[in-house]
Amino acid sequence: MAEGEITPTLLESDRGKCLGPMTPKERVLTACRHQEPDRIPLQIYLTPEIRQQLTEYFGQRDYREALGIDFRKVGAPYHGRMGPGPGLPGKAERYDEWGIGYSPKEYRGGVYYESVELPFALINTTDDVETYPWPSPDDFDYSVLPDACEAVAEYAVCFGRAGMPDILNGVSRGRGMEQIIIDIMTQDEVGMAIIDKRVDYFYEVTRRALEAAQGRIDILCFGEDCGNQRGRMFPPQVFDEFFVPRLQKYIDLAHDYGALAMMHSCGDTHDIIPTFIEMGLDILDAMQPEPPGVNPAEIKRLYGDKLTFCGLISTQQTLPFGTLDDVRAEVRERIEVMGAGGGYICSPAHCIQPDTPLENVLGLYAEALGVPIAKL
Repeated sequence: MAEGEITPTLLESDRGKCLGPMTPKERVLTACRHQEPDRIPLQIYLTPEIRQQLTEYFGQRDYREALGIDFRKVGAPYHGRMGPGPGLPGKAERYDEWGIGYSPKEYRGGVYYESVELPFALINTTDDVETYPWPSPDDFDYSVLPDACEAVAEYAVCFGRAGMPDILNGVSRGRGMEQIIIDIMTQDEVGMAIIDKRVDYFYEVTRRALEAAQGRIDILCFGEDCGNQRGRMFPPQVFDEFFVPRLQKYIDLAHDYGALAMMHSCGDTHDIIPTFIEMGLDILDAMQPEPPGVNPAEIKRLYGDKLTFCGLISTQQTLPFGTLDDVRAEVRERIEVMGAGGGYICSPAHCIQPDTPLENVLGLYAEALGVPIAKL
């Protein structure tokens, strides 16, 4: 190069190839800019039973490190009340901050806590709504967040979860699924008031957390199940008029604090993806490959340059019931199709269930990392 010439700037998309391995944070953010990182970013979702198996398998090693997981979650400790809501018998095994009672239900080698005491079903008037002992955003310790973020700063730092605001599931646990669907479809005054108590509560918790973290949070995670195995949960007009404004608040809030917005939704949402893009959503998590309307290659072709997709490794079929070769083949195909040009995070489509062979879980991540299971 002649004296005085300017060295060409390295393209961001070539960074991983030219400069060697990225940090997990760089890897995730590069993929979300729709550029190819040094390798595909990896996320994991687990039931407690599979988490325990991984913990035992890796011993002293952090299973997240061993499996190459690029995300870390931070939170603000909750110090508020957790007890039965008004009028409940108070006999459930545990309660959440909403006063909903849960008891364990066994299934195929695992346990889920199902709601058995539903306090919102006893709320009949707007006066009942106003006198209910709702949780407060004051009940969290946000002061821990700066240090918590710094401790995992090399990773993609996430705040939030699929359960916030999670209108349909979250409110149904306290009011009943049939009733919450009726509330939404009829715009029931009492039902709407309950819903907005939840939406506004989590919004303020999130705002305070982002404020306290001072720009250290990379991704805001929130959720709403917008689809089922056959398509939309609600008609387009209902989704646009009811859900969009309530979810838009979270997307805008993330962007106000320099974070990406990552929304979890179960089911088939392919018809809603254009709306998600218009709303400014950055990452759609955790996509299920089983619904007939979810064609990964077609979704990538249509929207792969506008939205990052997380998931698509089957937790209904391939992971629990497939062979190790089946798992490896699905991972290879997803990375080849979805990872081209960035915009893909390889992950199970939901929490890996207890009846899943551990070898298949290990095989997923070994294949994505390009190593034998024994080298994990």
